[in-house]
Amino acid sequence: MTDTIPTPRRPNPLGGIVRSLEFRMLGLALLLAIILSLSSPYFLTERNIFNILDQSVVIGIVAVGMTFVILTGGIDLSVGAVFGLTGIVLALALKAIPIVLAVPVAVAAGAGIGLFSGVLIAVFGLAPFVVTLGIMAIGRSLSFILSGQRSISGLPPDLDAIVYSTFLGIPANVLFLLALYLAAWGYLTYTKGGRTIYAIGSNVEAARAAGLSTLVYSILPYVVSGALASVAVTFSLAQVMSADPLAGNGLELDAIAAVVIGGASLYGGRGSIIGTLLGVLIMVMIRNGLNLMGVSPFWQGTAIGSIIIIALLAERLINMRSARG
Repeated sequence: MTDTIPTPRRPNPLGGIVRSLEFRMLGLALLLAIILSLSSPYFLTERNIFNILDQSVVIGIVAVGMTFVILTGGIDLSVGAVFGLTGIVLALALKAIPIVLAVPVAVAAGAGIGLFSGVLIAVFGLAPFVVTLGIMAIGRSLSFILSGQRSISGLPPDLDAIVYSTFLGIPANVLFLLALYLAAWGYLTYTKGGRTIYAIGSNVEAARAAGLSTLVYSILPYVVSGALASVAVTFSLAQVMSADPLAGNGLELDAIAAVVIGGASLYGGRGSIIGTLLGVLIMVMIRNGLNLMGVSPFWQGTAIGSIIIIALLAERLINMRSARG
Protein backbone atom coordinates (compact mmCIF):
# COMPACT_ATOMS: atom_id res chain seq x y z
CA MET A 1 0.00 0.00 0.00
CA THR A 2 1.14 3.50 -0.68
CA ASP A 3 1.09 6.23 1.94
CA THR A 4 -0.97 8.60 -0.18
CA ILE A 5 -3.49 10.74 1.66
CA PRO A 6 -6.90 10.78 -0.04
CA THR A 7 -8.28 14.16 -0.95
CA PRO A 8 -10.73 15.34 1.75
CA ARG A 9 -13.60 17.70 1.24
CA ARG A 10 -11.52 20.48 2.76
CA PRO A 11 -9.29 22.33 0.26
CA ASN A 12 -5.52 22.12 0.52
CA PRO A 13 -4.87 23.01 4.18
CA LEU A 14 -1.74 24.95 3.26
CA GLY A 15 -4.04 27.67 2.03
CA GLY A 16 -6.43 27.29 4.95
CA ILE A 17 -5.81 30.70 6.47
CA VAL A 18 -7.16 32.46 3.40
CA ARG A 19 -10.18 30.23 2.86
CA SER A 20 -13.36 32.10 1.93
CA LEU A 21 -15.26 30.47 4.81
CA GLU A 22 -12.88 31.97 7.33
CA PHE A 23 -13.16 35.37 5.67
CA ARG A 24 -16.94 35.11 5.88
CA MET A 25 -16.73 34.25 9.57
CA LEU A 26 -14.35 37.16 10.16
CA GLY A 27 -16.76 39.46 8.36
CA LEU A 28 -19.62 38.16 10.50
CA ALA A 29 -17.60 38.73 13.68
CA LEU A 30 -16.78 42.30 12.64
CA LEU A 31 -20.40 43.00 11.68
CA LEU A 32 -21.56 41.64 15.02
CA ALA A 33 -19.02 43.82 16.85
CA ILE A 34 -20.28 46.90 15.02
CA ILE A 35 -23.92 46.11 15.82
CA LEU A 36 -23.18 45.47 19.49
CA SER A 37 -21.05 48.60 19.77
CA LEU A 38 -23.98 50.62 18.43
CA SER A 39 -26.33 48.86 20.85
CA SER A 40 -24.18 49.50 23.92
CA PRO A 41 -21.58 52.24 24.48
CA TYR A 42 -19.70 49.91 26.82
CA PHE A 43 -19.06 47.16 24.29
CA LEU A 44 -15.86 48.53 22.74
CA THR A 45 -14.32 49.78 25.97
CA GLU A 46 -10.90 48.38 26.84
CA ARG A 47 -12.25 46.76 29.97
CA ASN A 48 -15.02 44.95 28.11
CA ILE A 49 -12.70 43.78 25.33
CA PHE A 50 -10.44 42.14 27.91
CA ASN A 51 -13.55 40.75 29.54
CA ILE A 52 -14.56 39.13 26.24
CA LEU A 53 -11.10 37.66 25.80
CA ASP A 54 -11.15 36.35 29.37
CA GLN A 55 -14.57 34.77 28.86
CA SER A 56 -13.28 33.12 25.67
CA VAL A 57 -10.47 31.19 27.38
CA VAL A 58 -12.31 28.23 28.91
CA ILE A 59 -14.73 27.62 26.04
CA GLY A 60 -11.96 28.35 23.54
CA ILE A 61 -9.64 25.71 24.99
CA VAL A 62 -12.36 23.06 25.08
CA ALA A 63 -13.43 23.98 21.53
CA VAL A 64 -9.98 23.10 20.20
CA GLY A 65 -10.38 19.51 21.37
CA MET A 66 -13.94 19.41 20.06
CA THR A 67 -12.69 20.61 16.66
CA PHE A 68 -10.30 17.66 16.44
CA VAL A 69 -13.12 15.26 17.31
CA ILE A 70 -15.68 16.76 14.91
CA LEU A 71 -13.18 16.80 12.04
CA THR A 72 -13.09 12.99 12.27
CA GLY A 73 -16.88 12.85 12.12
CA GLY A 74 -17.20 12.15 15.85
CA ILE A 75 -18.70 14.01 18.79
CA ASP A 76 -17.66 14.36 22.43
CA LEU A 77 -20.53 14.96 24.84
CA SER A 78 -18.34 14.17 27.85
CA VAL A 79 -16.13 17.28 27.91
CA GLY A 80 -18.33 19.09 30.46
CA ALA A 81 -18.27 16.12 32.81
CA VAL A 82 -14.52 15.64 32.29
CA PHE A 83 -14.10 19.35 33.06
CA GLY A 84 -15.96 18.93 36.35
CA LEU A 85 -14.35 15.63 37.33
CA THR A 86 -10.77 16.64 36.62
CA GLY A 87 -11.43 19.91 38.43
CA ILE A 88 -12.22 17.87 41.54
CA VAL A 89 -9.14 15.70 40.90
CA LEU A 90 -7.00 18.84 40.61
CA ALA A 91 -8.43 20.37 43.78
CA LEU A 92 -7.78 17.18 45.75
CA ALA A 93 -4.28 16.88 44.30
CA LEU A 94 -3.49 20.48 45.27
CA LYS A 95 -4.19 19.54 48.87
CA ALA A 96 -1.34 17.02 48.78
CA ILE A 97 1.22 17.97 46.14
CA PRO A 98 2.62 21.20 44.57
CA ILE A 99 0.90 22.97 41.69
CA VAL A 100 3.56 21.90 39.17
CA LEU A 101 2.73 18.25 39.92
CA ALA A 102 -1.01 18.55 40.51
CA VAL A 103 -1.81 20.13 37.15
CA PRO A 104 -0.12 17.33 35.11
CA VAL A 105 -2.02 14.77 37.23
CA ALA A 106 -5.34 16.39 36.31
CA VAL A 107 -4.40 16.69 32.63
CA ALA A 108 -3.30 13.05 32.56
CA ALA A 109 -6.65 12.08 34.10
CA GLY A 110 -8.51 13.95 31.36
CA ALA A 111 -6.32 12.42 28.65
CA GLY A 112 -6.91 8.97 30.14
CA ILE A 113 -10.68 9.41 30.02
CA GLY A 114 -10.38 10.55 26.40
CA LEU A 115 -8.21 7.54 25.61
CA PHE A 116 -10.85 5.23 27.07
CA SER A 117 -13.56 6.86 24.95
CA GLY A 118 -11.39 6.78 21.84
CA VAL A 119 -10.59 3.09 22.20
CA LEU A 120 -14.26 2.18 22.63
CA ILE A 121 -15.13 4.20 19.53
CA ALA A 122 -12.21 3.39 17.22
CA VAL A 123 -11.37 -0.18 18.25
CA PHE A 124 -14.79 -1.56 19.16
CA GLY A 125 -16.79 0.53 16.70
CA LEU A 126 -19.21 1.98 19.25
CA ALA A 127 -21.13 5.15 18.38
CA PRO A 128 -19.35 8.31 19.62
CA PHE A 129 -22.65 9.82 20.75
CA VAL A 130 -23.49 6.82 22.95
CA VAL A 131 -19.98 6.32 24.35
CA THR A 132 -19.41 9.95 25.30
CA LEU A 133 -22.94 10.22 26.69
CA GLY A 134 -22.15 7.28 28.96
CA ILE A 135 -18.82 8.81 29.97
CA MET A 136 -20.65 12.04 30.74
CA ALA A 137 -22.96 10.24 33.18
CA ILE A 138 -20.07 8.39 34.81
CA GLY A 139 -18.01 11.57 35.10
CA ARG A 140 -20.79 13.50 36.80
CA SER A 141 -21.36 10.66 39.23
CA LEU A 142 -17.67 10.39 40.13
CA SER A 143 -17.45 14.16 40.59
CA PHE A 144 -20.06 14.04 43.33
CA ILE A 145 -18.52 10.95 44.92
CA LEU A 146 -14.97 12.32 45.03
CA SER A 147 -16.04 15.78 46.21
CA GLY A 148 -18.41 14.55 48.89
CA GLN A 149 -21.25 16.40 47.15
CA ARG A 150 -19.75 19.81 47.92
CA SER A 151 -17.42 22.40 46.49
CA ILE A 152 -13.74 22.17 47.40
CA SER A 153 -12.14 25.46 48.36
CA GLY A 154 -8.97 26.55 50.12
CA LEU A 155 -6.78 26.12 47.04
CA PRO A 156 -3.18 27.45 47.07
CA PRO A 157 -3.11 31.25 46.61
CA ASP A 158 -0.31 30.93 44.04
CA LEU A 159 -2.71 29.17 41.67
CA ASP A 160 -4.23 32.46 40.54
CA ALA A 161 -0.90 33.43 38.93
CA ILE A 162 -1.88 31.09 36.07
CA VAL A 163 -4.58 33.59 35.13
CA TYR A 164 -3.59 36.96 36.51
CA SER A 165 0.05 37.10 35.45
CA THR A 166 0.55 39.40 32.47
CA PHE A 167 3.01 39.87 29.65
CA LEU A 168 2.99 43.19 27.80
CA GLY A 169 -0.30 43.88 29.52
CA ILE A 170 -1.96 40.70 28.19
CA PRO A 171 -3.22 38.16 30.77
CA ALA A 172 -1.46 34.80 30.85
CA ASN A 173 -4.63 32.82 30.14
CA VAL A 174 -5.33 34.82 26.96
CA LEU A 175 -1.73 34.34 25.80
CA PHE A 176 -2.06 30.61 26.42
CA LEU A 177 -5.28 30.51 24.39
CA LEU A 178 -3.63 32.24 21.42
CA ALA A 179 -0.57 29.97 21.63
CA LEU A 180 -2.83 26.90 21.76
CA TYR A 181 -4.74 27.95 18.64
CA LEU A 182 -1.50 28.68 16.81
CA ALA A 183 -0.13 25.25 17.72
CA ALA A 184 -3.39 23.49 16.76
CA TRP A 185 -3.55 25.38 13.47
CA GLY A 186 0.04 24.44 12.69
CA TYR A 187 -0.62 20.78 13.50
CA LEU A 188 -3.76 20.50 11.40
CA THR A 189 -2.24 22.49 8.54
CA TYR A 190 1.32 21.29 8.17
CA THR A 191 1.57 17.79 9.64
CA LYS A 192 0.71 14.38 8.28
CA GLY A 193 -1.32 13.70 11.43
CA GLY A 194 -3.47 16.76 10.82
CA ARG A 195 -4.13 15.82 7.22
CA THR A 196 -4.94 12.28 8.33
CA ILE A 197 -7.59 13.62 10.72
CA TYR A 198 -9.22 15.45 7.80
CA ALA A 199 -8.97 12.32 5.65
CA ILE A 200 -10.66 10.18 8.30
CA GLY A 201 -13.55 12.61 8.50
CA SER A 202 -13.91 12.71 4.72
CA ASN A 203 -13.74 8.99 4.05
CA VAL A 204 -12.28 6.66 6.65
CA GLU A 205 -12.31 3.66 4.33
CA ALA A 206 -10.35 5.51 1.67
CA ALA A 207 -7.91 6.71 4.31
CA ARG A 208 -7.45 3.15 5.58
CA ALA A 209 -6.99 1.84 2.04
CA ALA A 210 -4.28 4.44 1.51
CA GLY A 211 -2.33 2.97 4.41
CA LEU A 212 -2.89 5.80 6.88
CA SER A 213 -2.88 5.21 10.63
CA THR A 214 -6.62 5.60 10.96
CA LEU A 215 -6.80 3.80 14.32
CA VAL A 216 -4.27 6.07 16.02
CA TYR A 217 -5.72 9.27 14.59
CA SER A 218 -9.28 8.21 15.37
CA ILE A 219 -8.34 7.84 19.05
CA LEU A 220 -6.04 10.87 19.31
CA PRO A 221 -8.78 13.54 19.02
CA TYR A 222 -10.59 12.15 22.07
CA VAL A 223 -7.33 12.15 24.05
CA VAL A 224 -6.74 15.76 23.03
CA SER A 225 -10.33 16.68 23.92
CA GLY A 226 -10.09 15.14 27.40
CA ALA A 227 -6.69 16.66 28.11
CA LEU A 228 -7.79 20.15 27.03
CA ALA A 229 -10.93 19.94 29.17
CA SER A 230 -8.56 19.42 32.11
CA VAL A 231 -6.39 22.35 31.02
CA ALA A 232 -9.49 24.54 30.77
CA VAL A 233 -10.66 23.66 34.29
CA THR A 234 -7.21 24.58 35.60
CA PHE A 235 -7.73 28.15 34.40
CA SER A 236 -11.27 28.12 35.77
CA LEU A 237 -10.11 27.01 39.22
CA ALA A 238 -7.39 29.65 39.19
CA GLN A 239 -10.10 32.31 38.79
CA VAL A 240 -12.75 31.11 41.25
CA MET A 241 -10.33 29.31 43.63
CA SER A 242 -12.74 26.44 44.22
CA ALA A 243 -13.85 23.26 42.47
CA ASP A 244 -17.53 22.44 42.02
CA PRO A 245 -18.77 18.97 40.98
CA LEU A 246 -21.32 20.71 38.75
CA ALA A 247 -18.67 22.79 36.97
CA GLY A 248 -18.77 22.51 33.20
CA ASN A 249 -22.47 21.72 33.06
CA GLY A 250 -23.52 22.43 29.46
CA LEU A 251 -19.94 23.14 28.37
CA GLU A 252 -20.12 20.42 25.72
CA LEU A 253 -22.98 22.27 24.00
CA ASP A 254 -21.05 25.54 24.02
CA ALA A 255 -18.00 23.81 22.53
CA ILE A 256 -20.03 22.12 19.80
CA ALA A 257 -21.79 25.41 19.07
CA ALA A 258 -18.49 27.26 18.69
CA VAL A 259 -17.14 24.66 16.27
CA VAL A 260 -20.33 24.56 14.20
CA ILE A 261 -20.66 28.34 14.14
CA GLY A 262 -17.04 28.37 12.97
CA GLY A 263 -18.05 26.46 9.85
CA ALA A 264 -17.11 22.86 10.68
CA SER A 265 -19.28 20.04 9.36
CA LEU A 266 -20.72 17.63 11.90
CA TYR A 267 -20.23 14.95 9.27
CA GLY A 268 -16.47 15.41 9.50
CA GLY A 269 -13.73 16.32 7.06
CA ARG A 270 -14.42 20.05 6.86
CA GLY A 271 -13.62 22.88 9.24
CA SER A 272 -10.65 24.79 10.58
CA ILE A 273 -9.14 25.86 13.85
CA ILE A 274 -9.29 29.50 12.80
CA GLY A 275 -12.99 29.11 12.10
CA THR A 276 -13.42 27.65 15.59
CA LEU A 277 -11.63 30.63 17.16
CA LEU A 278 -13.95 32.99 15.29
CA GLY A 279 -16.91 30.86 16.37
CA VAL A 280 -15.83 31.16 20.00
CA LEU A 281 -15.47 34.93 19.72
CA ILE A 282 -18.85 35.28 17.99
CA MET A 283 -20.61 33.24 20.67
CA VAL A 284 -18.91 35.08 23.55
CA MET A 285 -19.62 38.47 21.94
CA ILE A 286 -23.31 37.60 21.61
CA ARG A 287 -23.57 36.66 25.27
CA ASN A 288 -21.56 39.65 26.37
CA GLY A 289 -23.67 41.99 24.25
CA LEU A 290 -26.91 40.53 25.56
CA ASN A 291 -25.67 41.03 29.12
CA LEU A 292 -24.74 44.65 28.40
CA MET A 293 -28.19 45.25 26.94
CA GLY A 294 -29.82 43.77 30.02
CA VAL A 295 -31.32 40.75 28.25
CA SER A 296 -32.29 37.96 30.62
CA PRO A 297 -29.75 35.08 30.77
CA PHE A 298 -32.63 32.69 30.14
CA TRP A 299 -32.93 34.07 26.59
CA GLN A 300 -29.25 33.57 25.83
CA GLY A 301 -29.67 29.83 25.32
CA THR A 302 -32.37 30.60 22.77
CA ALA A 303 -30.00 32.92 20.92
CA ILE A 304 -27.14 30.41 20.82
CA GLY A 305 -29.44 27.51 19.90
CA SER A 306 -30.97 29.54 17.05
CA ILE A 307 -27.50 30.37 15.73
CA ILE A 308 -26.56 26.67 15.71
CA ILE A 309 -29.67 25.77 13.74
CA ILE A 310 -29.13 28.64 11.29
CA ALA A 311 -25.48 27.60 10.84
CA LEU A 312 -26.46 24.00 10.11
CA LEU A 313 -29.20 25.11 7.71
CA ALA A 314 -26.77 27.42 5.91
CA GLU A 315 -24.26 24.56 5.62
CA ARG A 316 -26.90 22.26 4.12
CA LEU A 317 -28.05 24.91 1.63
CA ILE A 318 -24.45 25.64 0.58
CA ASN A 319 -23.78 21.92 0.11
CA MET A 320 -26.94 21.52 -1.98
CA ARG A 321 -25.98 24.51 -4.13
CA SER A 322 -22.44 23.14 -4.61
CA ALA A 323 -23.82 19.74 -5.58
CA ARG A 324 -26.06 21.29 -8.21
CA GLY A 325 -23.17 23.39 -9.52
